[in-house]
Amino acid sequence: MNVYDESKFINANVLLDVKYGKKGTPSREEFEKEAIAYYYGVILRDKRKELKMTQQSLADRVGLKRSYIAKVEKGETDLQISSFVRIAKALGMELELV
Repeated sequence: MNVYDESKFINANVLLDVKYGKKGTPSREEFEKEAIAYYYGVILRDKRKELKMTQQSLADRVGLKRSYIAKVEKGETDLQISSFVRIAKALGMELELV
């Protein structure tokens, strides 16, 4: 017997369609771009904290400003791949393109 009434669940894509428009629309593309930036920022922030590093020490290590590191971690900047790689390497992370 199924404990959950599946008819009460809403597909996340349906909610995103309603709020940001269908895939391929400018508003949906902008949302997805911001979501990815936030996601990458969280990954970098969590690794930095795991290593017990401050934003300033990370910034010093990669030659960037602390304010830029803060914006990256909040997903508030359009992170270039070169900056992402520099920060990730400074955190001892390995990147693999598949």
